[in-house]
Amino acid sequence: MARAFSELTEREILALAITAEEEDGRTYGDFAEAFRGNYPGTAKIFEQMQHEEEGHRHALFETYRKRFGEHIPLIRREDIKGFSGRKPVWLMKAISIDHAGKQAEMMEAETRRFYEAAARKATDAGIRQLLGDLAIAEQAHSAAAERMEKDFVPTDVKAEEAKTQRRLFVLQVVQPGLAGLMDGSVSTLAPLFAAAFATQSTRDALVVGFAASFGAGISMGFAEALSDDGSLSGRGRPWIRGVICGLMTTIGGVGHTLPFLIPNFHIAMAVATGIVMAELLAISWIRAKYMDTPLLQAAFQVIVGGLLVFGTGLLIGWLGGPAAAG
Repeated sequence: MARAFSELTEREILALAITAEEEDGRTYGDFAEAFRGNYPGTAKIFEQMQHEEEGHRHALFETYRKRFGEHIPLIRREDIKGFSGRKPVWLMKAISIDHAGKQAEMMEAETRRFYEAAARKATDAGIRQLLGDLAIAEQAHSAAAERMEKDFVPTDVKAEEAKTQRRLFVLQVVQPGLAGLMDGSVSTLAPLFAAAFATQSTRDALVVGFAASFGAGISMGFAEALSDDGSLSGRGRPWIRGVICGLMTTIGGVGHTLPFLIPNFHIAMAVATGIVMAELLAISWIRAKYMDTPLLQAAFQVIVGGLLVFGTGLLIGWLGGPAAAG
């Protein structure tokens, strides 16, 4: 059962601080290792933070040994009430620089508060001085990180890391999402508008549109997830890509299906046609922004392809509709 901080002796406080500093140092080391391949500059920052935590632990250990001897009881954060739980880095499936920075900030703030409270509780002048100094050191850790960034991450390295991060975002999020959006927006056009023209019924068009959208979403999601495991391509976890692709496929089809909730067939057709054009323009813009395709070229490719599918659906619907039957 966890104990209250107020119940700890100075010996136990120092033992807890030693364990906490070791844990923080290991966490920073894990972050450094996680970023070493793609973000070496950021890895260097976390390595330096790890060295600082090791220095704090050494100072605590020396004070403990002089005051209480060689044996240090194992007292961990989770043994004390008031400390927040921390998920080990090795259990995190994906670590971003932003997430690591936020966790480091939370760690520093919690450790600073611990040292401030421990210094107020300590009666030994030497221990109180050490704990107070460590509280100040933790408070200055953010500023130290900024200085380390200037020292170890030059502008060209930061630019390269930002480029790498953007490339990973495109590979793992934009590409599967864009593939799904294009498939959902374009492939569902033919069955939806063929059914609309053939039946002249907004209800029938709605049913066909939803069926095509959700069916395409499931199909594309599985196809993307099973395409590769991401270990060699760097495209990230397959199930995440599959969910992104499947969801965007469904959204792409549902977007121009919803107008058929409008009872009036001609109004529903006009609104759906307008949404189709908006979807094609949005896809063109995404391709231009993230896929390095000139906007006019992207618009031409997407809109021409979409209009061909759209026209195919209208033609098939007209050939199978009441007018052709009559």
